[in-house]
Amino acid sequence: MSALLKNVTNCIWHAFESLQSNEVVHKSKLKVLTANIGTLLDLYGVEKGLDHFRSSQELTFDEFRYYLQHEVFSSLPKTLTLPIAREFEKKISEVCWFVCRKNLLTRDKAVFADDSVFKLFRIFCLLADLVQDADDSNRYIVVLQPSEAGLVAEQLVHCLGLRWDAADWEALGSSIGHFKWAAFLAVLEAKYCCDQQLHSEALVEAVDEIYDVFIEDIIKKGYLFKRGYLLPTMREYWCVLQPCALTYYKSSSQKDQCGRIPIDEYCSVEAAAGDGKIQKFQLITPERTFEFGTQDHKSRLQWVSALRQAAAVSGGAEGFQRRARAGRRGAGARREQEVRETRARLQHEVRARLAAEAQAQELAELAQQDNKKLEELKHAQVELEKLLQEETQAKRDEEIVRALQARVLAEEWERREELERLQEEQNRMLDEERLKRKQFEMLQAEKEAQYREAERRLKELEQEKQNLDAELRAAQEKIQKTEHNANALHVQLRDLNPTLRNGERARRAISFVPTTKSSSDTLIDVRAIRHLKVLDDNENL
Repeated sequence: MSALLKNVTNCIWHAFESLQSNEVVHKSKLKVLTANIGTLLDLYGVEKGLDHFRSSQELTFDEFRYYLQHEVFSSLPKTLTLPIAREFEKKISEVCWFVCRKNLLTRDKAVFADDSVFKLFRIFCLLADLVQDADDSNRYIVVLQPSEAGLVAEQLVHCLGLRWDAADWEALGSSIGHFKWAAFLAVLEAKYCCDQQLHSEALVEAVDEIYDVFIEDIIKKGYLFKRGYLLPTMREYWCVLQPCALTYYKSSSQKDQCGRIPIDEYCSVEAAAGDGKIQKFQLITPERTFEFGTQDHKSRLQWVSALRQAAAVSGGAEGFQRRARAGRRGAGARREQEVRETRARLQHEVRARLAAEAQAQELAELAQQDNKKLEELKHAQVELEKLLQEETQAKRDEEIVRALQARVLAEEWERREELERLQEEQNRMLDEERLKRKQFEMLQAEKEAQYREAERRLKELEQEKQNLDAELRAAQEKIQKTEHNANALHVQLRDLNPTLRNGERARRAISFVPTTKSSSDTLIDVRAIRHLKVLDDNENL
């Protein structure tokens, strides 16, 4: 039966490990082990086939397991009841323990008794996995996952009445990784059972408790009142609940069995009315209804919940703990699958983000190129406007020479107003350009915060800004020089003009009143006006 062999494979591996030399074991040693296993299974002479199995005198663990599966366990019935399968597992574990106990009991400071170590060994084999060695693919090892080892350690700590520190165990499990038998036993003895105040009997009871939970599949045990069938009185019994049955004894020593109630998925549990002292509930089976009671309401709730759990997990050929371990492994596999899927999604998102950043960088480079072209166009526009203004100024100078003095003055005033309006418009346009430039700088700052790759462009812009500041300072100095020259010219014009009767001075260059001065004075005024006109245009530019 392959299921039975699967359940005892870890125990057989430890026995094989104790007998092996250079990854193989001689057939003579394996014949003794096979004969003992066959005797326990009521199969005799199964070891004789080893002489004709393989041509070599030594076998690896894979070869020995293949022989057991096809020559020994295949002779068993296809289906075995759970109690019979458990009895076979216990006997085979005892034989394997007898072979390997000398090696497995070797340690510096023993805390557990040998019998307790054997029970821990059975728990270890139940929860451990047979995997290939990472260093040697041809070799197998039996290791226990940190989560499973933590489950055993937590149960042991609770049975000893100590406080369980989950964070400490996670740190220990991450540092050790997979637990082999020696590491598992050393951690239990050195970390949780080394307290000198713990009595040896307490350790034995604690190990027995977790042995009952993991190996015997005991869900709950304790005292219950049970109503008799012939004598309808409530008597107290020590009850042991397993997924397949509720067994009750006279005392907690569990020596004198008084009865056994089979439990299956058709059983149900209901609360019943109590008499004040005993809290009653009923276990309803297909054959009859049993009435039980506890001393308090809390115990009744615990027993009702435990009985319902036993009825729910009663089906199946495997034990409750083996199915629970399979469920935990399935949940772990699902979590690992979810982690892998999440990791794949994250990698996809990272790749998409990198692609988006690359595309954004390309767009930023295109925007920089567009901005550069725009600056060049603006510079060309300024040059063209400058040339246009120079040409216009030349035409206006020709018109001023041909026109009469009065008309020249009137046109000069209108022209001045027009230039002021143009200056205001240019100032407004300059403000708009400054606003656009500020918005562009804000946008550029946002792009620089998002894309660190545009840092080089920022440095170029800063250099251009410094150049523009230098040009601005040069222009300001030129403007100041021009203003100074204009003020000097105004002073000269003021000195040339006559003084009015009331003591005030009048500027004939900007007056609309016709003058009777000589042609030489008029020519001087015209030249001064033209010079002022040139100065004003330079200021506007």
